[in-house]
Amino acid sequence: MRTPILIRNTMIASGLVLALAALPATGVLAQEAGANMHHASENRTLPGKAADAWITTKVKSEFATTKGIEATDISVTTVNGRVTLTGTVASAKEKLKAERVARHVKGVKAVDAIGLRVSDMPEK
Repeated sequence: MRTPILIRNTMIASGLVLALAALPATGVLAQEAGANMHHASENRTLPGKAADAWITTKVKSEFATTKGIEATDISVTTVNGRVTLTGTVASAKEKLKAERVARHVKGVKAVDAIGLRVSDMPEK
C-alpha cells in the first residue's frame, strides 16, 4: 500500500522539477524575442536619430515659413533621412509644393507623400 503513494509522490516531484527547470528557458526565449524586436526598431545610432530629428524640425519650419503650405495639417516623420509626410492638404498643388520643399532640406534622402491626401473640400 505504501508503494503507490511513493510512486505518486515521486511522479509529482518529478513533474515539479521539470516544470521549474523549464521556467528559465521560457524566460530566456521570451527575453531574446523581445530584445530582437527592440533591436530591430532601435538599431539606429544616437547621431542618426538626432539627424532625423533635425531633418523633421527643419522640414516643419520650412513648411511654416513657405507661403501656400498649411503646415499645421501636415505631419512629418523622418527615419534614416527618409521623410514621410501625412495629413491633409487643400490641393494637389499644395501637396507637390510640400514634397518639393521637403526634398530640398539638407540631409533628406527621399520623400514619401503617399499618406498626404488632398482634401475633398473646395479651396478658399
